[in-house]
Amino acid sequence: MSFELITIPCLSDNYAFILYNVENRSAILVDAPEADPINQVLSENNLNLEKIFLTHHHADHIDGLDKILEKHSAVTIGAKADIHRLPKLEEYVQAGDYFFFQGQLGKVFDVSGHTIGHIALYIPTQNILFSGDSLMALGCGRLFEGSAEQMWQSLSSLLSLPNTTQICSGHEYTENNASFALSIDPKNHDLIKRCEQVKLERSKGFFTVPSELGLEKKTNPFLRPFDKNIRENLNMLSSTDVEVFSRIRSLKDKF
Repeated sequence: MSFELITIPCLSDNYAFILYNVENRSAILVDAPEADPINQVLSENNLNLEKIFLTHHHADHIDGLDKILEKHSAVTIGAKADIHRLPKLEEYVQAGDYFFFQGQLGKVFDVSGHTIGHIALYIPTQNILFSGDSLMALGCGRLFEGSAEQMWQSLSSLLSLPNTTQICSGHEYTENNASFALSIDPKNHDLIKRCEQVKLERSKGFFTVPSELGLEKKTNPFLRPFDKNIRENLNMLSSTDVEVFSRIRSLKDKF
């Protein structure tokens, strides 16, 4: 079977994602920020929406759900930990659960930090991680509910995935994230090169998402609190990884 991924811009800077089987047109949607652009993509590509996977409860990831379901009969799935604040769904999952779509086996990760109960979906045969607002291109989600320790633990759990994994994150924040990353890691040649590329892509209106995990490992400061150069720049050589991560997140919040 052959599958294709569609990145759908929604609202002002959100993304939703559709993965579909090219042969039978069956599709899964990850997150539902806004109904109209998603319904349009489904219609234009003659797709049968089979499942909807929600990463977390924030309105800019679920508000389009009802209007999508008015046109498509899909199985809705979300985090068991978020039952009390998600729309009523048909299936609830938690960390370690396995997920099936069109013969593809996916794994659910708990990536709490941005919110408590935030989940991500990894489909190894497609080399894709749908990360929502946990790991992002050159960044990570703001800590609205969880702690720095929780978020660092969540991100650390993703570091063992293959470097070629596509990171399908929920927002187009990459250009701002790049500027911040340079402010604390200015001598990172991989980062400098990536920042130039991001500026070029955004100047042409291109998406910077999905990104690739191997590149994130080299350039994303939120995945590198152990890096000596970052620690030197922050005057935190003897600090723990969690302490450095917390400082990076705090600086980004004010950037």
